[in-house]
Amino acid sequence: MRTKGVLKSSLRTIRERKGLAMRTFAITAITVAILLTLNVETCAQADEICREFGETPTREVDRINRQAPYIYGRIILKGLAPNAKLPRIIVVYTDSRQPALRQVISRSGNYCFKRQGSGGIIMIEVEGLETARKNVSDIGEPRQREDFELFIPQTGQTISPGVVSTKFTRSTNDKTTDLYKKAAESESDKPPKKAIEFVKEIVAIDAEDFIAWAKLGSLYVAANLLQEAEAAFTRALELRPDYPTALVNFGMLRAFQNQFDAAVALFERAVLSDPKSAIAHRLLGESYLQIRKGSLALAALDKALELDPLGQAECHLLKARLYDLVGAKNLAAAEYKAFLKKVPDHADKKKFEKYIKDNRPQ
Repeated sequence: MRTKGVLKSSLRTIRERKGLAMRTFAITAITVAILLTLNVETCAQADEICREFGETPTREVDRINRQAPYIYGRIILKGLAPNAKLPRIIVVYTDSRQPALRQVISRSGNYCFKRQGSGGIIMIEVEGLETARKNVSDIGEPRQREDFELFIPQTGQTISPGVVSTKFTRSTNDKTTDLYKKAAESESDKPPKKAIEFVKEIVAIDAEDFIAWAKLGSLYVAANLLQEAEAAFTRALELRPDYPTALVNFGMLRAFQNQFDAAVALFERAVLSDPKSAIAHRLLGESYLQIRKGSLALAALDKALELDPLGQAECHLLKARLYDLVGAKNLAAAEYKAFLKKVPDHADKKKFEKYIKDNRPQ
């Protein structure tokens, strides 16, 4: 049964984005469809942040008239006195087709990059020292938001050096660098047959490249070769059992196959591997709903909202729908109210406002 209006997923179906025949799956307990989603962003958020750099993501399309991909967000400074001098903060973004793009951060904290290749890494430098690093998923919404919090000590304070995780990166292999570039250039083909062949060459040369195996799995999904995708994701996780990209993408595949217990197991591993991944917590929450674990689902959705209040705003809609179905309409109304504060121009605004008025949340 499909739910109309309330739970409109921001995830473009994998048929549209990746070539997989998307299936809507019903929550057994309450017979309501929920589509798995990735980083949920409003157009206003992207344009507001990227305008500082002369970019307007909502007006940009790629060569085949899809939304142009952007990575953007905000650096939130903690501990900096209002009149204190802003330290030199640089955001560095690199992907398979553009190395080391750099932006100096102003007091707004905004950064914005137009993506060209697959994957990617964001690094934050403060006064020349790398303080944070995050891998960027290459599956999901074309516009992705990633925020960072940095603690800046007051004058006279000291702070222990941060630990930069590099466990999910690999040293460049000169024998496969060109193949990665060719794969990125042909990835948008439908189906991506050339990209698959290039990545197969990569793993033939470097069989230990867990990143390439995970990438191959995503490409197989795009070509609707699901058995091959399962084998590739499995191999990636044999090499790196804690690799979040493989865990999340394999979990999504299992969910689309209605194998929700398997999906939950993968998403649970993903949040253990990357506890700050809001999308992993959200996907875990939605999968918990499918296996009738409502309390665990609410906890996971709340964690996603805690980590990314704006980017995961639609978690409020998921919670509202669940509360409504179990008769807790005042709690549902409160979730709709919280959602509209974050996304005031939503298409179903009037419907939500009527529900709020009728059920009067405290």
